[in-house]
Amino acid sequence: MFTSAGRRVALVRHFKKILSELGLFGKIVVADLQSNAPTRFIADESVLVPPVADPLYIQTILRLCEDHNIQMVIPLIDTELGVLGENEEQFRKMGVRLLVSSTQVNDICVDKRNTSRFLQSIGIETPKIYDANRILEDNEGSYPYFIKPACGSGSVGVNKVKNRSELEFYMKHVPEAIVQEYVSGKEYTIDVLADFEGKVRCVVPRLRIETRAGEVSKGMTVKDPEIIEQSIKIVSALPGALGCITLQCIRTVDDQLKFIEINPRFGGGFPLAIEAGADFPKWIIQLLRGSQANIEIDKWDDGVVMLRYDDAIFVRKKDIL
Repeated sequence: MFTSAGRRVALVRHFKKILSELGLFGKIVVADLQSNAPTRFIADESVLVPPVADPLYIQTILRLCEDHNIQMVIPLIDTELGVLGENEEQFRKMGVRLLVSSTQVNDICVDKRNTSRFLQSIGIETPKIYDANRILEDNEGSYPYFIKPACGSGSVGVNKVKNRSELEFYMKHVPEAIVQEYVSGKEYTIDVLADFEGKVRCVVPRLRIETRAGEVSKGMTVKDPEIIEQSIKIVSALPGALGCITLQCIRTVDDQLKFIEINPRFGGGFPLAIEAGADFPKWIIQLLRGSQANIEIDKWDDGVVMLRYDDAIFVRKKDIL
């Protein structure tokens, strides 16, 4: 069962394909808040659920797992990770595997301040975080900076700050704002597969050629040994990583790597990794069933390019009421 799958049609469709290829009798269920979520019309079955913050959310998901004989739940938005992770024991008692990292991992990843401290503690370069008040007190402040919400997602609220007046404005309008060193260069998203024991099994760096609304619209797989090595180091150090861990880094103009994000879930551009031969969904299902999975760190094709475009699913009014 996928929760909050929204527009992640390619990912849901691929999981369906893999069940068929492996000769498994099973179904894909999508649980979503919205009746018009496109993935609801790709899945075998779909159900409506309350918002994540609703007190009945967990009980609803548990009941659905029982009703549909669900063996694995895969959440696809950040806000669900902590809530589900905190209730992992209830799912485990029902025989349901959550593809969710530990609560410690979620705490590290959800708050960018914790992410920065974690990366520094294991010797990974990351943009510095500054005290905004000290910058405002300094009339000779070294602009530009980045400002973002400490617990934001999807590039919402992320802005380049070019001067004092912009900093003052964004400090008032960005919730729990943090100010970071401005770093520019080539941006990469890295898909990392951690198995059910937390061991890193595969790493796929993707160059972000073009983005739209915080999500990659054009990308290319790149076999960069340094990015792969540092990604292994990061995910191996996380206390209880599981499933697809999505990292982001920047290779600066002076050829330094600086990691900026850790998201313990499938990223929006993940289908590129599948196309390159890194079939995380297939391997996850095989590992879940205790089967042999032929996985290698870099056994995927270099230089595969993804050019995303808009597509549409057409339904009737009665289907979304």
